[in-house]
Amino acid sequence: MDPTAERSAVIAQLESAVAPLAGSINARLIPASGAQVGYAIRGARDKNGIAAIAGRIIRAGEPAVDCDFGLDEEIARIILTVMKFDPLYRSAALLRCSDRALDVLDGDLFLECASYDATKAPKGISTMDWGIASCCHDEIPDAIYAENGSAASSPLILLAEDPVDVVNNIIICSNRI
Repeated sequence: MDPTAERSAVIAQLESAVAPLAGSINARLIPASGAQVGYAIRGARDKNGIAAIAGRIIRAGEPAVDCDFGLDEEIARIILTVMKFDPLYRSAALLRCSDRALDVLDGDLFLECASYDATKAPKGISTMDWGIASCCHDEIPDAIYAENGSAASSPLILLAEDPVDVVNNIIICSNRI
């Protein structure tokens, strides 16, 4: 596929996928910094190959359809780390974690949830990057979170091959927490 056409297709698919989030995301899944969803072009190497929501989702009910490349370093690092283990997994969401959200994802939806101990991260390496990598060695889980005594202070990362699957899991979880 032509690189310009692929970038346009990624933006179109991401905007289409996140459009339903405006009226569907539960405020309990939105971290203080805002919820984010990203989607990478094939073979992305840096944040300029990752499309994300402009400005993040700060409040439930606000539209989240303006997307562009190179906007969010955090979601880009997440996706790029996962793509090192499986290049088909090109989409992720960054949400607020809670015990109830984990119960819904693991117990109700039967998604594979993996965690890492943030206190064991080596010095000089991003704790989140290290944690994601440590959870993806054998297979890519559907969700990743950091163990630190309370799920509420940990980010919740949802992963999938495309943003439609990521957003569907957010909406289902939103309806059950």
